Amino acid sequence: MEVSYLILNGELPDAEQKAAFDREVTNHTMVKEPMLRFLDGFGTDAHPMAMLTGLVGAMSAFYHDSTDITNPEHRRISAIRLIAKMPTLVAMVYKHSVGQPVMYPRNDLSYTGNFLRMMFGTPAEDYQINDVVERALDRIFILHADHEQNASTSTVRLCGSSGTNPYAAIAAGIACLWGPAHGGANEACLHMLENIQANGGLAKVGEFMEQVKDKSSGVRLMGFGHRVYKNYDPRAKLMQETCREVLSALGLENDPLFKLAMELERIALEDDYFVERKLYPNVDFYSGIVQRAIGIPTPLFTGIFALARTVGWISQWDEMLGDPEFKIGRPRQLYTGYAERDVKK
Repeated sequence: MEVSYLILNGELPDAEQKAAFDREVTNHTMVKEPMLRFLDGFGTDAHPMAMLTGLVGAMSAFYHDSTDITNPEHRRISAIRLIAKMPTLVAMVYKHSVGQPVMYPRNDLSYTGNFLRMMFGTPAEDYQINDVVERALDRIFILHADHEQNASTSTVRLCGSSGTNPYAAIAAGIACLWGPAHGGANEACLHMLENIQANGGLAKVGEFMEQVKDKSSGVRLMGFGHRVYKNYDPRAKLMQETCREVLSALGLENDPLFKLAMELERIALEDDYFVERKLYPNVDFYSGIVQRAIGIPTPLFTGIFALARTVGWISQWDEMLGDPEFKIGRPRQLYTGYAERDVKK
């Protein structure tokens, strides 16, 4: 919550500001009941990101009292609503996909603890929050809260620049994040590790890395390298530590995928081919293993990313609208085609 406040307001809160912010976010975690009926219109086999994109876009129909983008107070309220309701929406999507009843939020729990309970609790048996798991997921939320002018952030800004409502702009960002080259990277990492494990595990890691170096093989190393970080991604180091903590707390110290990940990292940090190309692990490399250990299904990984990134998106959107020089985004292109064509007879 401190990081969310910082991104929204530019400064960390004092104790009184923190308490007020926590209280306001907590009081907005419920969603209007008709949204549950809207969710029921999706098949249980629908992709979680398809459902989440639809639900967030539909918020403009349910919360149209805060869509005047020229009103700073409306922008603030919509920001709070999005931050508060995104965990509820992601948990609703998960519950729908597994055929379980939705769990309503509880005001006596933390932001992350509440999300875990809504995900894994049932009316028959409540969820006991593990402090290590809660702290790990909180770290994931922090590390993904904002990250400069990436594809989804640019999408939110460009969509919002037309004057559309904030819920439509954030839905557009979620749709962009859905792409495997952006938000789906940790899912791709996990699939890579699972494929290596299915084809021989640790004994085949060296062979796999040789295939990666062979450009004709078509084999790609996922979770390494970054457009911004040309050295070791500082977020990856923290996620590696978090991964160890979670696996230990849940009795999964011998998790084969984590051992594979460690071996891949060792080879990449020692092999000249990867070192020269600055292919170091990034934050996606370990976050998928952490989420898998917690019990989050792989198709929902990008939904967790969207939940975390919402505060960054809405802050960038608000910053853009508050700029006196603000105008609609209009990327240009230089047309190099034919000036004239003859109609064929």
